[in-house]
Amino acid sequence: MSLLNEISTFLQQGRAKNVKELVQKALDEGMDPKTILNEGLLDGMSIIGEKFKNNEVYVPEVLIAARAMYAGMEVLKPALTETGVESIGKVVLGTVRGDLHDIGKNLVKMMMEGRGLEVIDLGIDVPPEKFIEAAKEHNAQVIACSALLTTTMTEMQNVVEAAKEAGIRDQVTIMVGGAPVTDNFCKSIGADIYKPDAASAAEEAARVCQGA
Repeated sequence: MSLLNEISTFLQQGRAKNVKELVQKALDEGMDPKTILNEGLLDGMSIIGEKFKNNEVYVPEVLIAARAMYAGMEVLKPALTETGVESIGKVVLGTVRGDLHDIGKNLVKMMMEGRGLEVIDLGIDVPPEKFIEAAKEHNAQVIACSALLTTTMTEMQNVVEAAKEAGIRDQVTIMVGGAPVTDNFCKSIGADIYKPDAASAAEEAARVCQGA
């Protein structure tokens, strides 16, 4: 089994210590940091993403795999910075104003980072103007809003309106998600994309950022 396959396999098993050691070994052997990232870490994370989408693994396994990915990234980051690896795009992510739930949002973040996206995580209880400010400041292609309460879903419409007012509506793709959110709701508020789970959301955001 090749070193990259081993990294991917150990990551899927959530074995952070092994992932860390193998990433270091790959670097010591002179392997390109970008290859280690794409064919080792991101490969493992995208397999976990697929399995999660198909209900073959659940939230705990995803969290453990993500922890292993972060452990590998820790070792890899300095080398990646030297070679100037660019992220494939930027996403501003947050749970909307009045909503304090973050498990779903955090899953989306991990999946997105697992696809090579840079995620600007604004946390929970985020007012519309904060989404817009961050999107402008970081030149993000996507704003992703999460809500778990039916009472806070309406805040998503305020984000869409705020983007219009700021004159950036045609420059950003607005994604919405969360337990009570539906595709019909997404269309009714003028948002662009609704996805039912974290893996599909990450996949779609990557597609948008790559201009597909």
